[in-house]
Amino acid sequence: MLQHELIRRVGELCRGDDDLVAALTYGSFPAGEADEHSDIEFWLFFGSAQPNPVGWLEMIAPFRHVVVNEFGSHVVFFPGLVRGEFHFATADEIGSVRTWPARSADLGRMIVVDRTGELRAALASLPSSPELPDPAELCGRFANWLVLAHRVAQRGELLRAVDALGQVQRHLLWMVRLAEGRTEHWLTPSRAAEEELPGPVVAALGRATASAADPGAVREAIAAAWGCGAGYWRRLVDAVPEELFADLTVLSMGAQRHD
Repeated sequence: MLQHELIRRVGELCRGDDDLVAALTYGSFPAGEADEHSDIEFWLFFGSAQPNPVGWLEMIAPFRHVVVNEFGSHVVFFPGLVRGEFHFATADEIGSVRTWPARSADLGRMIVVDRTGELRAALASLPSSPELPDPAELCGRFANWLVLAHRVAQRGELLRAVDALGQVQRHLLWMVRLAEGRTEHWLTPSRAAEEELPGPVVAALGRATASAADPGAVREAIAAAWGCGAGYWRRLVDAVPEELFADLTVLSMGAQRHD
């Protein structure tokens, strides 16, 4: 795969750059889950001499385009639409790694360069998996997004309702993963969902996302989301808010009758 050659080249550049204090890779490749569709992803920590990010990226391989995303990282599109994500940071920011929710792989597979040992110490301080939320709070957040989707749809803001339903599905995925004990891809709950979750549940999750920004599709998605979510909420929490359940059940039934 082209990704393997790109990763090799990034490692070569990191080891040869005296201004680079530390570097790590994360995501599917160090986790051993990569395939031909996977991105390559790096954090690069430089000392006093900060590089020109685009110039540094040009040394890896020819690319089609580079853009700074909404999180401040440089996203590179290599030939074949292979995507690379590079975070250019200072050595002073190595300590911020300690605030991450978890490691994504073994230390030996993540560390590319660590000239001071600070990066290894920061990564070693992280848990191997993220802390899971309180089930009742998670289910409440699911209800929050579901009610918002309903309300904005009633106002006629169908695109906003579809956007809210994306959050509904994300929280529903978390609820299902928590109840089914499949939390290995917690930070990206849709990752490998088709392989890790029961087939009927995956189908229900698919129906919980509006197929189009029209009233019927939004109503159908809301009804499907509650049809799946209500059962998982009861599995996760002993004492559920019964009055809210009744309201949401009426909402769901009303959507089904309307269709």
